[in-house]
Amino acid sequence: MHDIVDNFIDADHAAPTGGRYQPVIDPCTGTETGRAAVSADSDIDTACEAAARAFQEWSRTSPADRSLALLRAADALDARRSELVAIETAQTGQPRDFLDDADVGPAIDVFRFFAGASRAMASPAAGEYLPGHTSYIRREPIGVCAVMTPFNYPLLMAAWKTAAALASGNTVVLKPSHNTPAAAVALARILADHLPRGAVNVVLGDRDAVSALVTHPIPRYVAVTASTPSGINIGTAALADVKQLHLGLGGKSPAIVTANADLEATASTIAQAAFANSGQDCTAASRVLAHSSVYDDTVELLRMHALSAKAGPPDDPASTLGPVATETQYERMRSALGDLRGRASLLCGGENTHGRGWFLSPAVLADIDGDDALATTEHFGPLLTVERFDNPDTLVSRLNAQPYGLAVSIHTRDHEEAMRTAAALDYGCVWINTHLPLATEMPHGGFRHSGFGKDLSTYALEEFTRVKHVMHAWG
Repeated sequence: MHDIVDNFIDADHAAPTGGRYQPVIDPCTGTETGRAAVSADSDIDTACEAAARAFQEWSRTSPADRSLALLRAADALDARRSELVAIETAQTGQPRDFLDDADVGPAIDVFRFFAGASRAMASPAAGEYLPGHTSYIRREPIGVCAVMTPFNYPLLMAAWKTAAALASGNTVVLKPSHNTPAAAVALARILADHLPRGAVNVVLGDRDAVSALVTHPIPRYVAVTASTPSGINIGTAALADVKQLHLGLGGKSPAIVTANADLEATASTIAQAAFANSGQDCTAASRVLAHSSVYDDTVELLRMHALSAKAGPPDDPASTLGPVATETQYERMRSALGDLRGRASLLCGGENTHGRGWFLSPAVLADIDGDDALATTEHFGPLLTVERFDNPDTLVSRLNAQPYGLAVSIHTRDHEEAMRTAAALDYGCVWINTHLPLATEMPHGGFRHSGFGKDLSTYALEEFTRVKHVMHAWG
């Protein structure tokens, strides 16, 4: 019996008006396990109208009451944590413990953070900036927010934007990836018990549904996490109607191994950051640049870590990573690894030892030119490249010239070197002697082709508000 995943509109499950569904594929087997709604334009209309009605109530709710509602919602999510992990496991094929620690648990934390942050928005002090006139700032919710999220962390990516939007007094129409639809619907169903009817709506579907949502006249804010090409298309459509916009896009996040790095600790950190979630992370440490003096040792340590990792289904307790999410990703990775032609040395990995599904053992490529597409392209899979460098200053210039500017890590025992290099790198997130962890209290977002705008922290609240200056003349 296949599961049917319908839209969730105006606090209720809703079949698509056109009656269309598309398959949901289990990446562990490559077989269909369910069907998900394909929204028609009329479904988008209904969802946006429901969110607009809910906005009239939610936007006038006090920060204290919004905070209480979101705290209760977070408690409800926590009470159903095992259920949410099970949904994520079925959708992604990743290990249960990983999803609990890296997706579901952090998503609950995000709601708790924004529940508190909603009561602490900061603005310039009211004052007489002109004689006889008092000015003050109002931070106001924007309205209905169109949110689009990817498949790699289905619940967490939805939480990043939905929680911030709600905390700021907005309402949401969420379009999740068609590969992982169930988590977003489960989230909206739980939130509906604690929010005004229609405050969070989920519309499923294909690119046509995305286009209909982005161009719909009701949403005035578009927030998306997607690949850079998809984000450019979405942003172009949103700007045609002068909507406010947040683009969280792709990345190729380098890890710099300096001459005085602690190699054992560094290799362990990088391998974990490269292969966690099967490398399906814009901030994955997929490109390693090691100083020539430690290059050979770094390559060997990374190879050993890759060999110790195991790609397998979540019911195998020995599995440390699951499959990649789609057949397209799988075939793209296989093609890249099968077309080296002297461009790099494949030291290990790139095999599917299961004979079905989209599993790939972690791959390490060495002796690669830094300008090769293998080193500069975001593959979104368990593929790690290693290249050498000699001049740190030249290296920084090379990395800053790349199109992506999301995240980078520096591995060194030299505090001065770390501070100097961090200041010079044109990336939105710089890690020192670590790679991948994020704190909900700190902003996250990239530069250049990695997009603009910030998730997490109180900066995200500012993203979901508009600023109004009010001036009183009294002199």
